[in-house]
Amino acid sequence: MAKKELLAEQLDPATTALMTVECQQGVVGADSALPELAKQARESGALHNVARLVACTHEVGVQVLHAVAERRPDGRGASRNARLFRAAERLPVQQHSGSRAVRIAEPIEVADEDIVVRRLHGLSPVSGTDVDPLLRNLGCRTLIITGVSANVAIPNAVFDAVNLGYTAVVAADAIAGVPADYTPAMIRHTLALVATVTTTDDILGCLKAGRRVTRA
Repeated sequence: MAKKELLAEQLDPATTALMTVECQQGVVGADSALPELAKQARESGALHNVARLVACTHEVGVQVLHAVAERRPDGRGASRNARLFRAAERLPVQQHSGSRAVRIAEPIEVADEDIVVRRLHGLSPVSGTDVDPLLRNLGCRTLIITGVSANVAIPNAVFDAVNLGYTAVVAADAIAGVPADYTPAMIRHTLALVATVTTTDDILGCLKAGRRVTRA
């Protein structure tokens, strides 16, 4: 885990943003297309911790982005070059644009100032989306990454953020994957090599100790 002095330096509210990854009804909600993942996100406390982080960032003026994966009902532009994409086409719940499945799941609250970034293709919530130019325009240098899944989208987000020059901060207790023991293994053997790994409580402590930011 990161030392608190280093974490406090990285989490300057003026240059920090928080991103939730695929915390949408059709993924982690009650009617999830991936019930095992949804169950793990809730029972592990990860989704609750995402909600805590979002609430705090709203209070201190840190920008929140919600990365949502969706597809057009006609499938145009959707990726089909991996087994994962082809399996997703057969799931009983489809992440169709405009449907309930792509709304942010409870207990996460979406504020008016939050930015929802939607993608129709690929595996990454960062690469090939508007996340990078949005963060640069907001003056952000540190990205707190939360959500699902530790199997695919979270490592993609971390690697892409680091490759683009951002400091990636991972709240280890605010991400989830399947099976349950995979997430700590991914964190320890992969994410910890490239990101600052910490806890929800430590992030909350740093952000609350900082000066509130007012953004235009």
